Amino acid sequence: MFEFQWPWFALLLPVPLLLPLVWREQPPADGSPPREEQLEGERITLLHPHLDELKAAYQARRPRRQLAGSLHRVLLLLLWAGLVLALMRPQWLVPHTEVSAPGYDLMLAVDASHSMDALDFTVEGRQVSRMQVVKGVMGRFIDARAGDRVGLIIFGSGAYVLSPLSIDRAAVHMLLERVVPSIAGGSTALGDAVALGVKKLRDRPPGSRVMILIADGDNTAGSFQPLEAAQLARMAGVRIYVIGVGSNQQRIPILHEGKIEYWEDLTMDEDTLRRVAEVTGGAYFRATDTSALEEISRRVAELEKTETETRTAYLPEPLFRWPLGLSLLALLALGLFPEGRRRFIVRQASR
Repeated sequence: MFEFQWPWFALLLPVPLLLPLVWREQPPADGSPPREEQLEGERITLLHPHLDELKAAYQARRPRRQLAGSLHRVLLLLLWAGLVLALMRPQWLVPHTEVSAPGYDLMLAVDASHSMDALDFTVEGRQVSRMQVVKGVMGRFIDARAGDRVGLIIFGSGAYVLSPLSIDRAAVHMLLERVVPSIAGGSTALGDAVALGVKKLRDRPPGSRVMILIADGDNTAGSFQPLEAAQLARMAGVRIYVIGVGSNQQRIPILHEGKIEYWEDLTMDEDTLRRVAEVTGGAYFRATDTSALEEISRRVAELEKTETETRTAYLPEPLFRWPLGLSLLALLALGLFPEGRRRFIVRQASR
């Protein structure tokens, strides 16, 4: 399939034909004859004090067919037409068909607020942050979902789609590894994250819409309350499996401005997380539960897979090089045929 990306530039094609109507030689204001006589196909080869007598002696006359001048005009028109056609961006649309295997639609919603800097986990005797635990847990989960379409949402003061649903699990894993606490703001818009995930999943075929929510349960920002967004998910047929991250300690260490401080407002709201999962027909797990991912995978496998999809996209192949090459050839030809330019015979006053 052939098309022009910017076809409106075709309006410039007739501009050279309109120039003679706009640009005309004006006679001198005093009524005297023009000082230069325009002759096409001729040029000055001899200076003589009595040029008129010399012309009469040799019976010089204007050529009947001025081939050089016509060739010059044709080359100019080709040069202009090639430039305009290149501006119109001609392209050949090559069909590309993508076939997706049957699988599930999994949207991951990861808390990226400041509270994910809390150091309430211990691995091999050293303190690690909640975000490090999330990356380790969810990274293994993403790598194991062969054939599924995985998306990624991060939320802090607002909720943002970091990756749409995609079969490129390696890209989603890489994006997750680059998430840092507070990248989406210091607050936690838990309800907005659930609502955004529902929006991205509701257009998918029913039966395999799954959201995996990783959060500490606090909702301190956003337009939606978590249970309100959970009701929307239930009506849209989206199951939410929640993984709670954090602890119930009174004072929790957190890395703040390069040093460790102890805060008292970082405890988990497990009750809210459980209710969100129950309303949507999902389940709640703790990040420290080693069998959580296996259980989530088992429950997801019980759902109905999305049927195989076939999508055809048309990839544009630019063709502007061809008309641009034509313009360059015309420009080269103009340099090779200097005789095509209009020459003037200048009357020299005798001395």
